[in-house]
Amino acid sequence: MSDQEHQSERIESAADTLQRIFGDGSSALGAQITDESSRYQALSKVVFPHPKRTRLIAVANQKGGVGKTTSTVNMAAALASHGAQVLVIDMDPQGNASTALGAPHASGSASVYDVIEGRCGLGDVISVCPDFSTLDVVPASIDLSGAELEVADLPNRNTLLKEALEQFLQQSDKHYDYVFIDCPPSLGLLVINAMCAVTEMLIPIQAEYYALEGLGQLINTIGLVQEHFNPVLLVSTMLVTMFDRRTLLSREVYGEVKSHYPNIVLDTTIPRTVKISEAPSFSQSVIAYDPRGIGAIAYGEAALEFAKRSPNVLEAIDARRKAH
Repeated sequence: MSDQEHQSERIESAADTLQRIFGDGSSALGAQITDESSRYQALSKVVFPHPKRTRLIAVANQKGGVGKTTSTVNMAAALASHGAQVLVIDMDPQGNASTALGAPHASGSASVYDVIEGRCGLGDVISVCPDFSTLDVVPASIDLSGAELEVADLPNRNTLLKEALEQFLQQSDKHYDYVFIDCPPSLGLLVINAMCAVTEMLIPIQAEYYALEGLGQLINTIGLVQEHFNPVLLVSTMLVTMFDRRTLLSREVYGEVKSHYPNIVLDTTIPRTVKISEAPSFSQSVIAYDPRGIGAIAYGEAALEFAKRSPNVLEAIDARRKAH
C-alpha cells in the first residue's frame, strides 16, 4: 500500500470519529453531536436559491418573548451568509435587532426615526453588518418610541415607511433579495407602518401553552390591515421557536399550529439554546457567534426552507394583487 493510500485510509470525517467514540447511539450526546456535524456539513454545501424579485417581510407577534427579533436577525444573517443581499429595518424602539447586527443606535444618532419623521431617506441611515458584507441594517433607537404620537395627525401616517422604502429600493444601486422589518411587540402605528410597507408576514410562535392565545388577535389585526390598507399582504410563514423535542408540550403546540396552518408553518423548528440567547450580548447573530452550533444550524435550515418557498409565495402575492 502506498503512503498516499495509507493516509487516505486513516482520515475519517468528524461524524465518523464521533460515531466511533460514542458508538451506535449508546450515548445521546454522541448521537446529537454526530447529527449536528452532518447537518452543518449538508447545509454548507447547499446553494440557496434567490427569489426572482425582492421579498418584503414584516416579522411580527404582539406577544413579547417569542423569538421575534432573534428570528429576524438570524433568518437575515443565514440568508446573507449564503449569498443573498439582505436589508433589515429595525422598527422596534428597543433596538435589539440593531444591537444583534452590530449597528450603532445610540439615542440622537440617525435612525429609522428620522426616516419616519421625513428628515432623511433610508439610504442615509444604513450601516453594513460587520459580520456579513451583504447584510445592511437600518437601526432603531429609543427615540422611535415618540414617533407614534408625533406622526399621529399626518394623513399618510400609516404609509410613511412604505413610501420611504419604495423610494429607496427604486434608487438603490443594490438589488435586495430580502427586506425584513422587525416589529415592536405591540399592535400600534409602527407595526401598521411595517405591515403596509411589505407584502408578507413572518410570524414566530413559541412552542408553549399560551402561544396560540395571542395568535388569533394578531391574525385579526392583519385582516384589518388587509381590508383597509394593504390588500396584497399575505401571511406567508410561521416559525415555531423555543422548541424542545423532549417535551410532549412542544410537540403538541407544533402539531396544533401545523394542523391550523399546514401550508405556512415551516417544517424546521428552532430549539431553545444558550448560544442563541447569548449571541446578542456580543453584538452578533448566532450565525456569526456560533456558526457550527445547533441554533445556527436550525436557523440555516429554516432560511433554506424559506428561500425554497419563494416561487410559491411570490405567485400567491401576484394572485392577491390580481384579485384586488
